[in-house]
Amino acid sequence: MTETSPPAPDRVVLVKNPKAVFGTLTPSQNPDDPAPYDASISGIVLKGNRVDDLLRGEEVYEGNIHQTVDATDLVVLPGLINTHHHFYQNLTRNLDSAVGKALFPWLRTLYPIWAELTPQDIEIAASTAIAELLLSGCTTTTDHHYVFNTACQHAIDLEIQIAEQLGIRMVATRGSMSLGESAGGLPPDALVEADARILAESERLISRWHDPNPLAMVQVALAPCSPFSVSRALMLDTQRLAEQHKVLLHTHLAETEDETQFCLDQYGCRPIEFLDQCGWLHKRAWFAHGIHFDRQEIELLGRQGCGVTHCPNSNMILGSGICPTDQLLQAGVKVALGVDGSASNNHSNLVQEIRQAYLLQRLSGSALTHFDALKLATSGGASVLDRPELGHLRPGAAADLALFKVDDLRFLGSQDPITALVTSGAHAAHHVMVNGQWRVKGGEILGLDLQKLKRTHRERSESLWARAGLSA
Repeated sequence: MTETSPPAPDRVVLVKNPKAVFGTLTPSQNPDDPAPYDASISGIVLKGNRVDDLLRGEEVYEGNIHQTVDATDLVVLPGLINTHHHFYQNLTRNLDSAVGKALFPWLRTLYPIWAELTPQDIEIAASTAIAELLLSGCTTTTDHHYVFNTACQHAIDLEIQIAEQLGIRMVATRGSMSLGESAGGLPPDALVEADARILAESERLISRWHDPNPLAMVQVALAPCSPFSVSRALMLDTQRLAEQHKVLLHTHLAETEDETQFCLDQYGCRPIEFLDQCGWLHKRAWFAHGIHFDRQEIELLGRQGCGVTHCPNSNMILGSGICPTDQLLQAGVKVALGVDGSASNNHSNLVQEIRQAYLLQRLSGSALTHFDALKLATSGGASVLDRPELGHLRPGAAADLALFKVDDLRFLGSQDPITALVTSGAHAAHHVMVNGQWRVKGGEILGLDLQKLKRTHRERSESLWARAGLSA
């Protein structure tokens, strides 16, 4: 595994002569420019775990430089930010029984399999998901874990430990399901927990892991799974607990019309009204998917300062619909990107999600540009997670960078390298730095035996399938 200690505060790294750099302009610097990035950047000076200075033109850094990285052929982005995921699901990708189903029947197919998860499964699934994310240029990720069986009570602790070992920033969201089938919910009763346990575990995780400081490597948010898998009482109590500890709130919202009908039948109102009744509509809450909103609901989300994670690939695979991203942005809603579940997306590649977000919005008639799509995965993610030190490369920012080559066949003939990165479909970062430490160099994760990880993952996934009565 890689080193986990932060770099010496006076250690200076110079990224010189980049082909192009995105994320150095402030929002007020002509955001409508057709190429909204500063083409004059000739160097990025990183000191300790922050961006120290930007060099332009012939400017030279006068201090001591401990490492120089020649970025002549590389596009430099702020580290990408993934704001919705389910790590554990990469053990159940592309199962024949689940392919082609909509969300509710898809979940009913997979819940009995996920009920068989073990700590060893969680460890390899988290390692795999984080490796995929790092290799795609992601430096900050969330994970929404909500499946807790008797064998796997401390799954989130395990995930955080893997994140620390691999060196990615993480916002671990403590998921929960308390409304089982016998009480009118969707999940099987074997996977639901008592409210008291959920709240006690939420408080324990905050106390053990949450770091409220800028540049924190680990934070905790509270995340009841969805309106169709938790009770009103739990939503209310979770909001009060989050307010007490000043942590963020997260849940799935408005992903399918089935969810809308469930809330109408169960609560007599639409999902967003249900969340409003529970005190969830405020600037510390963000929601995954956000597809089935009406105009009044979008405006309400904007007024309240809420965030939404757009999950384009997952929404397409499950046939859920298209998130109205441009309408949300116009209403003042904070919008970010998420790869979503490894079994509904079937990969954890965040830079690919940027391209899909752009193309899907083009298909729906949106005015969202490829630069806007790139912002969703950088400054948009930082805004949703309330992390102003992330998502940009201005002085004072976290030293989180993703450097991409644009010399593959797919990029030949491109005029603008950042446009090429998005629209021609970059899929792998060349170098990735998190918190001032290189985590990926030359396309390889430092300190990780990738072949061993692949072998172990195959063994664990086949073991899980066998425990669930499936053939390999």
